[in-house]
Amino acid sequence: MRFPATDLAVDLPCVMGIVNVTPDSFSDGGLHADTDSAVAHGLLLASEGAAILDVGGESTRPGSEPVPVADELARVVPVIERLAAGAPAAISVDTTKAAVARAALDAGATIVNDVTSLRGDPDMAALVAERGCPVCLMHMLGEPRTMQVDPRYDDVVGEVVVFLEERMAAALSAGVRETQILLDPGIGFGKTLEHNLLLLAHLDRIAALGRPVVLGASRKRFIGALLGAEPRQRETGTVVTTVLGLARGAAVVRVHDVRSNAEALRVAQAVIEAGEAGRARGARGAGAAGTAGAAHRANVAGRAHEESAP
Repeated sequence: MRFPATDLAVDLPCVMGIVNVTPDSFSDGGLHADTDSAVAHGLLLASEGAAILDVGGESTRPGSEPVPVADELARVVPVIERLAAGAPAAISVDTTKAAVARAALDAGATIVNDVTSLRGDPDMAALVAERGCPVCLMHMLGEPRTMQVDPRYDDVVGEVVVFLEERMAAALSAGVRETQILLDPGIGFGKTLEHNLLLLAHLDRIAALGRPVVLGASRKRFIGALLGAEPRQRETGTVVTTVLGLARGAAVVRVHDVRSNAEALRVAQAVIEAGEAGRARGARGAGAAGTAGAAHRANVAGRAHEESAP
């Protein structure tokens, strides 16, 4: 499977492991809220197969409140410094604030993951353009505090596609290179169960925009609704979204449970590549058979002509 050219210093497809340095994330809030625990968790995720570690110091769960810049900096910068020095993975900072992104990049991060798609801070686009780092642009309806209050769309897939097209154009006009841009449909960010399922089913329409797609379905509420499971019991459901997402063009899967999703990604990728190779061989074989058939028919016709000649 081929993906668009990118400035990511990792091979695609890949797993992005989640490192929440927060007390209130929906799935693992408080488990890794101190620096030592967060670093240890990041190193574990890298050892399990995460090519990218996404470090965040502000929860974006439904109903969450903004975190002051100073608090976010104190949470993420020490973790990023240590992971950048010791983890065999690229480091992403999950933030909406240019000041936090700047400090994180100075500390060793190489990717900015902005759930506001460069709308939350007027200085973010210029910073990304100046640093030349990859940036993930995500769709979100409203803001985390209110996004799950009766989200409505006439055509969720079409509207998300148009939004991401517009945000990509805005990033390019701000000086961000196309090869820096990744796109995320924002599963769970202002979407109902049906909205999320439709986006997963039609993820290929996001991929058709020509940039690597980041899929963040891990442990999300819609999986819990389908399975009747609490967040930490949604690993199997998440693995299913990883496999389906890859088949529909996802290049990066952002997950809590790295090992199971990394293994699923490897197997699914092998199957997809085998299928592509088989189709290519079949096409070449059909072409060769067609050529041989044409030559045979021409030869038969030639002999018939010779036999009927006076």
